[in-house]
Amino acid sequence: MIYLSGFHFASDAAEACFLAEFKLTCYDSFYPFQFFPQRGMGGLEFADITILYGGNGSGKTTALNIMAQTLGLRRGAPYNASDFFAPYCRLCSADTLHPLPADSCILTSDDVFDTMLDLRAINEGVDRRRRKLFEEVKEARHASFRMNSLEDYDRLKQISAARRQSNSQYARQRVMPNVRTHSNGESAYLYFTEKIRGGALYLLDEPENSLSPQRQLMLAEFLQQSARFYGSQFVLSTHSPFLLAMPGARVYDLDSDPVRPRRWTELENVRAWHDFFKAHEEEF
Repeated sequence: MIYLSGFHFASDAAEACFLAEFKLTCYDSFYPFQFFPQRGMGGLEFADITILYGGNGSGKTTALNIMAQTLGLRRGAPYNASDFFAPYCRLCSADTLHPLPADSCILTSDDVFDTMLDLRAINEGVDRRRRKLFEEVKEARHASFRMNSLEDYDRLKQISAARRQSNSQYARQRVMPNVRTHSNGESAYLYFTEKIRGGALYLLDEPENSLSPQRQLMLAEFLQQSARFYGSQFVLSTHSPFLLAMPGARVYDLDSDPVRPRRWTELENVRAWHDFFKAHEEEF
């Protein structure tokens, strides 16, 4: 399902007009102004799966963030948004074939890392509470106690429970269990497969980060199935040959001038992988 059929970045004329009217001279950068014209990228046309490829600094992430901001997509982690990001996005436009579903969003590696850090923080809090309970039960077991009034009833229950239960039983009834965690690669893969529910537009910023080659192949298969059978559309940035090779994906080379679609086997980084393995072919 194609929701977003095209996107138009600010034209040279629109940028020049805005900057001519902007009088302040205290800025060293007008990012993202003056970024895409020199790369010859005025607009993009999208397929079910569209990939933005390019080296570091080519503008892949910037392009995704501009599209997400212009389209008003949901996002989690903050991004590198300058004072000029919103004005720039007002000069952009999008072509849509269908209204964007509510689940449409941008998902980034920072979202994955933030989720993992949140889980670790929860577990650290659980561990601190458990250690405190262990100290509490140890103290209660050896405490001398005499009940003088109803106000001492809670203390009596605590001492009784401490002497009746094991450390684990006492703690288990008073603190939540640890949240199950996975390796970084497993967590990243699960994050994307849980967030992508089908029937929406998803912008993915380098989703291969932390993923092993096998997991990247699994993610590629998942994205293809989501697009083919569940009505999802994807625009992603990546260096991964496993994602670049997805059948039917439209790949834009942001290193070319002007930016244009290319076969994944023609891309510089893919050719570097090819030449490397070719040079070591006998070792296999």
